[in-house]
Amino acid sequence: MLEKFTRQLAGSNPLANEQVRQAVDQLADERVSAAAKADFLTALAQKGETPDEIAAFARALRDKSVPPPIDPAWRDAREILDVVGTGGDRLGTFNISTAAALICAAAGVTVAKHGNRAVTSQAGSADVLEALGVRIDLPPLDAVRSLRERRFAFFFAPAWHPAFKHIAPARKLCAERGQRTIFNYLGPLLNPVRPSAMLVGVPQPELCEPLARVLQSLGVRRAMVVCGKVQSPESKIQSAIDELSTLGENTIAEFYQERGFATSTLSPEQFPLQRATLADLIGGDRRANAEIIRHLVRGEERGPKRDAVLLNSAAALFVAGKTKSLAEGWDLAGQTIDSGHASAKLEELTR
Repeated sequence: MLEKFTRQLAGSNPLANEQVRQAVDQLADERVSAAAKADFLTALAQKGETPDEIAAFARALRDKSVPPPIDPAWRDAREILDVVGTGGDRLGTFNISTAAALICAAAGVTVAKHGNRAVTSQAGSADVLEALGVRIDLPPLDAVRSLRERRFAFFFAPAWHPAFKHIAPARKLCAERGQRTIFNYLGPLLNPVRPSAMLVGVPQPELCEPLARVLQSLGVRRAMVVCGKVQSPESKIQSAIDELSTLGENTIAEFYQERGFATSTLSPEQFPLQRATLADLIGGDRRANAEIIRHLVRGEERGPKRDAVLLNSAAALFVAGKTKSLAEGWDLAGQTIDSGHASAKLEELTR
């Protein structure tokens, strides 16, 4: 069946929703060869994934995930936020999204952080949180308890998506061929908690609107999908970063229950930023990035790294409905750090 779908995709014909579900069943089947799976994923990528296909893959894979035991009434009474990037910008910045997620939790937002170890960077969210001393392998009941009582829990992707074990060899084959796959987009869409509010970073501005449309179709109530520009003063070459950038203009696609879908640009000049270059935001391995985050939440880092985290925290707080504007979010993020609440939250999560 997978070979049939591969031929269909090679003819530039998209997959219907039921075909996607059947394809996911085949991808998760250990009896199907990794080569056949890799050929299918390659054909899909070369055709170009449509928003409908991405949404259908996300639904089918989420249905195979381990469901967290969350009380529906408790869920409906609040926004549950995830702050996440797709990765793939290969710029080597420190873990800005993870730092922003911790600050949002310290500011009173319920944060379900979904992530994995590094694939295209030196330190993924799981790596840096583990280095900080935060448990990344909580059993389902403990993870939900942490979410309720501490307003933060990490949901380690391999533990919540057992089907990925049988997909990993095919993804490795694609990587060896230099071929990206749909899984480059799917990571932020597969949070088993199914957050109601999301700040998602993507490495290409043209991905903002289609991925936001996908989130909307998946039932997310409030979301912002962003891609920032990074201007290199040495080469005059612009790069893109899967965060809100303090180093150039940002592309944004967003939607909220109370108002419709919108696309816009955001200049960092609207905020009280210090002069900075990409070099000021570069991180290192898991231990180096953990130390950067420790300095940030303690208020000891007052330079461009703090600005980058404040900007992304501002957007996340706004998306979660905690503040009424990005400017208010910027101020709240700064107050959360300077009051000691961010440092206290990290200490709480490491006990």
